[in-house]
Amino acid sequence: MILETIKKEIKKSGKTRYRIAQESGVSESQLCKIMMQNRTLLCETADMLLKYFGLRITKIDKGQENENRKS
Repeated sequence: MILETIKKEIKKSGKTRYRIAQESGVSESQLCKIMMQNRTLLCETADMLLKYFGLRITKIDKGQENENRKS
């Protein structure tokens, strides 16, 4: 789920992997592995990319999750 979210943000950004690498501190080769080879990523890499794209992980209470599905 986190990996898919990051991949969507990379695609949506319209930026090259080179530019994202320069701005985020994640190597271009790592970005290539994420996008092209469906590789997993280290927590540190995920954290860097989540911060870069202004995303964060939040916990959803079970009751709230079920309520959201009904909507």
